[in-house]
Amino acid sequence: MFIQVYQGRQLASKWAKTEALLSERSIVPHIPPTRKYSPGQLYSMLQQHGMVVVKPIVGTGGGGVIKVVRENSGYSHTYRNKTYRVGSFQALAQALRSRTRKRRYLIQKGIHLATVNGRPIDYRVKYVKTHKGWEYRALVGRIAKRGLFVTNLSQGGDLVSASQGIRASLGSAYVKEKKAQMRALTVLSTRVLERKFPGIGQLGFDYGIDRQGKIWIFEVNTRPH
Repeated sequence: MFIQVYQGRQLASKWAKTEALLSERSIVPHIPPTRKYSPGQLYSMLQQHGMVVVKPIVGTGGGGVIKVVRENSGYSHTYRNKTYRVGSFQALAQALRSRTRKRRYLIQKGIHLATVNGRPIDYRVKYVKTHKGWEYRALVGRIAKRGLFVTNLSQGGDLVSASQGIRASLGSAYVKEKKAQMRALTVLSTRVLERKFPGIGQLGFDYGIDRQGKIWIFEVNTRPH
């Protein structure tokens, strides 16, 4: 039987969607601290968190994403599969300026993800609106290509079922619980986003589970693949 899926409203800004989700108190603990990019905010967040991810406010597929770490002897930033080290924050800001000047970026606290054989894994939940209401279309894990920190399939990541990913990274005892938590967050977040942005019809939620088993919402796409 054919079920019509609504294409729905597109919303490119990661910042706008993050702000909307932060309006719901029970979602707030699941969103990594996020700020609009500036050298001052970068310095502050590195002092506070030690590791952050810098990513375009508008963009897909993991393109342009940079991991930045405060180290004992200075700072490092990783872009794709290469890591660059500098001795001062001024040198770091200068290095990042050449990568970020053409687009607007945000900064998000870095999360130490659970791993599969040393490779980070995160999860994509695809949720779409049909004439019957909202329905799940996918709940999958994405394992980063060895040597990369981004898990996107377009960057060489491997696709597994969510159950396989949770079992391999955290253990079988966590599978049912973590899938249920992701589904509950998806339903709640969709309610918030639909209220704020009427007309959305397709959502792709990117979740991470850290090494302690906590679930984080990294971003939500309105044109999920």
